[in-house]
Amino acid sequence: MRRPLIAANWKMNKSISEAKEFTLRFLPSVSGIRDADIVIAPPFTSLFAVADKLAGTNVELSAQNAFYEEKGAFTGELSPLMVKDAGCNYVIIGHSERRQYFQETDEIINKKIRACQKHGLNVIFCIGESLAERESDRTNDVLQRQILNGLNEVDAQQLIVAYEPVWAIGTGRTATPAQAQEAHQFIRAQLAKIYGVHADSIRIVYGGSVTPENVDSLMACPDIDGSLVGGASLNPESFERIVKFKRRTT
Repeated sequence: MRRPLIAANWKMNKSISEAKEFTLRFLPSVSGIRDADIVIAPPFTSLFAVADKLAGTNVELSAQNAFYEEKGAFTGELSPLMVKDAGCNYVIIGHSERRQYFQETDEIINKKIRACQKHGLNVIFCIGESLAERESDRTNDVLQRQILNGLNEVDAQQLIVAYEPVWAIGTGRTATPAQAQEAHQFIRAQLAKIYGVHADSIRIVYGGSVTPENVDSLMACPDIDGSLVGGASLNPESFERIVKFKRRTT
């Protein structure tokens, strides 16, 4: 069975002091969990401060983004080397907000993934369809395109795929367990075309208005291996409940 991964994506939220306060409240409540990977992705300004608090714990650090060059005249960007140096073992690449607001293409995302893997970062690769694409029955076409283009020459190791239907991110709407499982099953089939039997070991996590109320039903699906949590991860008690989802009995 694939090891669950539960990741908090704080997006553009929390000051450095707020990030420190969160970790002080959150870490004791999950210190006994050994059967899942727990990851926190704070804003860039808080990476170093949170890394200091996470040192020696069972919670790991992620960046929310990284550029594909190692150094140079790229004002406002951080390289994979810088992200690694800040204490990160994970990085989120291709989030729908990066695609939507910053015009990141599949090709740019692919370059970022390969650059991050080159420096030993575990990549959480985000894919998902818009509401218009779902309603026009193009979900599978969109997912297939994002996978094929985004994962060109990408190693299966250190890869996590996050299915985030755009229409469910921050909207309060969530894919039903059946909808999520159907998409995850399709994604795994596409991964198998690229990686063969190695696709079975790639974790596919769900993101899109994950809450303490729906996490158990989502995590009960056979192809859902974890959650990428947005708003519900900003409160330590809420995120604790998600991390402590009801484990499968079979």
